[in-house]
Amino acid sequence: MKTFSKRALLRASAAPAILGASLIASAAMAQDAPQAAEADMGDTIVVTGSLIRNPNLQSNPVLTTTADTIELKQNNTAEDILREIPGIVPSIGSAVNNGNGGSSFVNLRGLGSNRNLVLIDGDRLVPAELNGRFDLNNVPVALVERVGVLTGGASTTYGADAISGVVNFVTKSDFSGLEANISNQITEEGDGNYFRADLTLGANFDDGRGNVVFAVGYQQSDPVYQGGRDFSFDNIDSYSGLAGGSGTSTPSRFTNVNVTGTDNGNGTRQITADGTAFRSTSAFDAFNFNPYNIFQTPFERFNMFGAARYEVSDAVEVYSRGIFSKNTVNTIIAPSGAFGIAVDVPLSNPYLTAAQRNAFCARDTNPAAGVYTPLFTQAQCDAAALATDPNDPNYQTVSTAFSRRSVELGPRVSDFTTTFFDYKIGARGGITDTIDWDVSGAYGESENIQTQQGYWLNSRVRQALLATNTETCLDDSNGCVPLNAFGGNGSITDSMNAFLNADSQIATKTSLAQVKGLINGDFGWTVPWATDAVAFALGGEYRKYTASQESDLLSQSGDLGGAGGAAPNITGGYDVYEAYGELVLPIVQDRPFFEELLVQGGARYSKCSIDAAGSPGCETWTWNVGGMWSPVSALKIRGNYARAVRAPNIAELFAPNNTGLTNLAVDPCAGDAPLNNANLAAVCTAQGGGAFLGLIENDPAGQVNATSGGNLALSPEKSNSWKIGAVFQPDFLPGFSATVDYYNIKVTGAITTPTPGDAISACFDNLSASSATSDACTSIQRNPATGNLFGESTTTPGLFLGLSNLGTLKTDGVDFSVNYGRDIGFANLSLSLTGNWTGSSKFQASPSSLNRECTGFYSVNCASIQPEWQFSQRTTLAFETFDISLLWRYIDSVSYEPAAYEDDLAAAIGFGCEDPEGADPDGCMVDPEFRKIPAEHYFDLTGRFHVSDNITLTLTAQNMFNNKPKVVGSTLGSTAYNSGNVYPSTYDALGRRYAAAVKFRF
Repeated sequence: MKTFSKRALLRASAAPAILGASLIASAAMAQDAPQAAEADMGDTIVVTGSLIRNPNLQSNPVLTTTADTIELKQNNTAEDILREIPGIVPSIGSAVNNGNGGSSFVNLRGLGSNRNLVLIDGDRLVPAELNGRFDLNNVPVALVERVGVLTGGASTTYGADAISGVVNFVTKSDFSGLEANISNQITEEGDGNYFRADLTLGANFDDGRGNVVFAVGYQQSDPVYQGGRDFSFDNIDSYSGLAGGSGTSTPSRFTNVNVTGTDNGNGTRQITADGTAFRSTSAFDAFNFNPYNIFQTPFERFNMFGAARYEVSDAVEVYSRGIFSKNTVNTIIAPSGAFGIAVDVPLSNPYLTAAQRNAFCARDTNPAAGVYTPLFTQAQCDAAALATDPNDPNYQTVSTAFSRRSVELGPRVSDFTTTFFDYKIGARGGITDTIDWDVSGAYGESENIQTQQGYWLNSRVRQALLATNTETCLDDSNGCVPLNAFGGNGSITDSMNAFLNADSQIATKTSLAQVKGLINGDFGWTVPWATDAVAFALGGEYRKYTASQESDLLSQSGDLGGAGGAAPNITGGYDVYEAYGELVLPIVQDRPFFEELLVQGGARYSKCSIDAAGSPGCETWTWNVGGMWSPVSALKIRGNYARAVRAPNIAELFAPNNTGLTNLAVDPCAGDAPLNNANLAAVCTAQGGGAFLGLIENDPAGQVNATSGGNLALSPEKSNSWKIGAVFQPDFLPGFSATVDYYNIKVTGAITTPTPGDAISACFDNLSASSATSDACTSIQRNPATGNLFGESTTTPGLFLGLSNLGTLKTDGVDFSVNYGRDIGFANLSLSLTGNWTGSSKFQASPSSLNRECTGFYSVNCASIQPEWQFSQRTTLAFETFDISLLWRYIDSVSYEPAAYEDDLAAAIGFGCEDPEGADPDGCMVDPEFRKIPAEHYFDLTGRFHVSDNITLTLTAQNMFNNKPKVVGSTLGSTAYNSGNVYPSTYDALGRRYAAAVKFRF
């Protein structure tokens, strides 16, 4: 029988888990204790938060989800797995339609998806985009053995970026045999079909000296349309509580129209349904975009994973790992169109009716004076109707902002195809029986190709409106076809649409090269009162990141109607050099009241050089100290303090200023408010809205333009985090364990932008005579054609949300778990409870900004919901050939953000609302019905049948009671998360689902 030294035992499992970052939790830390037993000496002993492999080191609490839990829940993606863990705030994923870039991310503790690290077997992998975030779609779910989540600063162990913690997906090691899995999931409504198939092959060879494992997988999901659910079919306005939608509607809307021919009669008017005239009032039919949007993005994925190791000699083992995946994500949103763009229309346009032409001619040229002066006399207007040649003295055009939804063209579709690979090779061995070495290198690339279809081009809309006959445009280049923007629904023909739209493409490419070396083990000597030796780890690491965004000319131009702005070319990169060390010192062991007492500490030095002139680069130290005291074997008390950093990523450094979209329901300059307040009028005028006072609108869709970009002067942000907790495993109750851990994380010098509410408050709170010249106010720039904060990105910068190091983030809370398992005679009973209480989650954009609290609140400023209380409780009964398991998930109630309510109230008073805080606030305030989402309880029931030693059948009913999400309307939160009148990333919008899976093992 082959024998192993202590060193060989410590490195006996598969290669990917060797480098000190695999998350192995003892039963006391596990989410499911029966499946997360403490590692024995035949496993790789690695402790989260330390590079020292010590089975007794438990000073860092880790939430662990096991393969068994994943199988019972029938999770199809890594995002699904993490969504069930309390304390993780929903980030971009499958439920995000408008704002999804083809990737899925994780957001630990609500501190931002760019402030944590996602690891596979302890390794960083190439990020998906310029913000440095790893795409969860690339995780090989079929091979995941467990998932560990560590909260708090972990930069000393894992390097920069691990400010809020790490998520590590640990794959199955030393797999031998064949395992095939086929599963299918469908909603009770018959949509959202999700198919998955995986095949894993593995073998040991050469008398156990080597192992190889290879897995392939395929996944495919269908969309779930918001029009397929009663609660989301109609777009609901969060303020009025009525069916609403977008101001870019059908038939067309035009500004500077005066139907009545009176003083101050100018306004935005919509074409009548029959396409013959303009409506006499400013009321319009909002476009209901909900039915086009989706709750589950279509997804297709092919993936491969391979790992191998071979013990060349008793002293050296070589290993390798490779991951490849190709993912396609489709986002589908409502049709494109012209979103309030400035156009010139000849009065001889062949599609203009006489009534429509007269309304343009009747524009009041000086409405502020209260004296009606039409733009053209009737005679001039009639003559211009016949002047088809621009050289004719009677030829006239009118300038107007044009809005029209291209319903005849169909929805906007973005296909995101990501090709990803990451390979690693290394060698490890022993220097002595107690000291090991490990050297490895890895390289990965990710390429995301976004193809956008179904978009009108603003330039071609302008060209097609400059027509004086139905056959050709005045500029007939590009095969121009005149546009009938003045008829009713259906007036735009296929030939018109063929000219107006074109596909565009954006390629995002990233790469990561890394080399690292580690020496760890113990010194072979102990302090006088301890039995374990003093352990250490020393290492160095080099990483090189590159990233680029390469857009075609169309995407760069900002010419796509409703694309949210231009996509500029961006390129950049940086190198990181690091050295680090850790020490674990057992002080007292096996003594009365000191079953164990140990302390640990570590430090890491990092230096980065940035590929750009003028950048200061970065040079930082991070460190941590911690310890554990076990007065008796049943109780462990642990604590940790860490200093962590995050260097600015490539997007934060290199992205040029660019105008996109953000969310804001209430514009202080809208309506009549500026007419009754001289200081407000001066501010609105300074921002470019002076010609439109009294006519400025709130965007019915709750979106406004915002400008932001990178900043080469940014420096690393810093965080201080500390944790203290206890583990209780009483001897008198075998199978029982409980943990409780308090965490506190504060980020200073945070790289952040102001929230929309911060930008508005900085200008409009406490208005004075000097406000109109303040930077906070003049940095906001309005649409020159309408005075609104929304419109064409090339002319309307909107709010300025610049990046800086002025931000502060803070959160604290408690993680807790209770686990119990025992044989009750006729079955094995397993009970587990994992929960989180979040005490606070605060964000302050600058020292002068509001210190905004988002725990338990939602608004445009608190994008994704973080409830105060959350827990998941699973009960499983395991019989000889059958398991039945019930998962209960609880989400605490949440409310509309008080600070946002106060902002709404101030604006409502400015608008002259009669009773804004009454039971019926007349659309001035968020509808009272939408200001609270009650607590939610979800139940999932699973039955697992062990048909034979080789076949297992699993049946699951998810959201067993078919709970519907609470409707809050679509205009009180961030578009990415407040969609379809609900918050579908937090609350189940799909309804009851049935899943079936069969697994074959040989």
